[in-house]
Amino acid sequence: MKKISIVFLAAFLTLNSCNNLDLVPLDKLTSGGFYKTAADFDGAIFASYSSIQDFWGTSTETLGEMGEYWKISVVTSDDVAADVEAGTDGISRDADNLIIRSSDKPFAAVYTQIYEGILRANLVLENLNNENQLTAEQKTSLEGEAKFLRAFFHFEALKLWGTPPIATEVPKNLNNLALPNATQEQLFTQILADFTEAYNKLPATWDDANKGRATKYAAQAYLGKVNVWKKDWPAAIAAFEDVIAAGPYSLINTGNPQKDLDDVFAFNNENNQESIFEVQYGGPFSDDNVWVFDDTHSEAFKASQGTTRSWYWDAANGAPGGKLGWWAPTQDLVNAYEAGDARLGVYVYQAGDMYYTSDYKPVAYNPAWSSTGYTVKKYVGARNMVPADNSPNQQANFNNERLYRFAELKLLYAEALIAQGRTADAAQQINDIRNRAGLANLPAGADLTQALRREKRLELAFEPHRWFDIVRWGIGPEVFGSKWQERYNVYPFPQTEIDRTGGTLKQNPGY
Repeated sequence: MKKISIVFLAAFLTLNSCNNLDLVPLDKLTSGGFYKTAADFDGAIFASYSSIQDFWGTSTETLGEMGEYWKISVVTSDDVAADVEAGTDGISRDADNLIIRSSDKPFAAVYTQIYEGILRANLVLENLNNENQLTAEQKTSLEGEAKFLRAFFHFEALKLWGTPPIATEVPKNLNNLALPNATQEQLFTQILADFTEAYNKLPATWDDANKGRATKYAAQAYLGKVNVWKKDWPAAIAAFEDVIAAGPYSLINTGNPQKDLDDVFAFNNENNQESIFEVQYGGPFSDDNVWVFDDTHSEAFKASQGTTRSWYWDAANGAPGGKLGWWAPTQDLVNAYEAGDARLGVYVYQAGDMYYTSDYKPVAYNPAWSSTGYTVKKYVGARNMVPADNSPNQQANFNNERLYRFAELKLLYAEALIAQGRTADAAQQINDIRNRAGLANLPAGADLTQALRREKRLELAFEPHRWFDIVRWGIGPEVFGSKWQERYNVYPFPQTEIDRTGGTLKQNPGY
């Protein structure tokens, strides 16, 4: 109603006035009046961060997103099954069966969110040198932060599509917006350059009021990770060793595996010593409506509402206080854990466990609540089933998504060490992860490559890494058998983007 009234008022005044009016809705800011103060720039850079939240967002209005990034980073893997009994959506069922199309919603949604995040970072960079009230120190830090985010989003695009466009400027010509595919070499060069600039310009730490913003050691950790993808092992090792020696990160490891692993994902222990980069969620500062998360909807910005993690993942099929239960751990994953591995009990609900319902009361977990007999427990359990972590209608959670953990860095470091023949050092990194989980060291003579791959799967289960590792390691046929097709090494670009660019953006082979 309000928007329509403004349009009619503008039309009336234009037709009935001698003045040349430049009417702007009162709830909007122009770029000319923005990008002046430190608060303006903080708001602009936070907008870029918020596009990461959108990966898991839900909307009934734009593309009808329903946690799309989970479908193409986790549900496609061998760790998760789409629970047909729970009524999961068709795209999840197809993703679980490796039926992948360029018209599928997740690709259009995530592509939009990635390039939205890049645009927002570029807007900050473009306006830093215009007239504003920033100090030189603030400009340096914001430049580092914007380049960190631009590199992060381009790296996500590289992992998903292989040859996505590079966007380093804000487009000005509305008739020339289309960007072509970049080569992988060009992408690695740009991503590494941006992360390097971020490392040189970001602070080592932030104060408590700004906790969660990217730091120089987060940038260095990503430099190591990108170089693993590039197979530049010496560069990856150098970056990881700098982070390990000088950075603030360490495993949470007090000798109590169950509690330590709980601590990693506890709502009251966000941005902990193991966290390199987290997706920051707020608290119950607005209403309960999960369908207007962030900027996937025309309603007011509501990123503070959190994530729909439990809404999609918690038990269904008659579970008390049941959620959708769309995705469930596979038997194959559960079987991969050794006896005595504390991670299984922290990551997966199974028969005999106490399950926490929406009224925060424990009940015995019933395997009938899931088609596989299991439900994801990571980020849930007794520590996180508290009112402060859940909206009153139980659809939203506020616990941050741990996107890059020190445990993953140690396993990436081990992978690079194996590639360089430093087997004893690599075994130590793997054993650190095993020991924290309550397991003994690897046996003498163990195949370190297989051990590394197994530990990475088990440690990072249900975090958005397994699919990309399967692709990167070239083990698709081994994992999926006859379901695997070589075209799955990259996902299809959204057909809508191919059409929108008039063919400037080229589709990946086989789609």
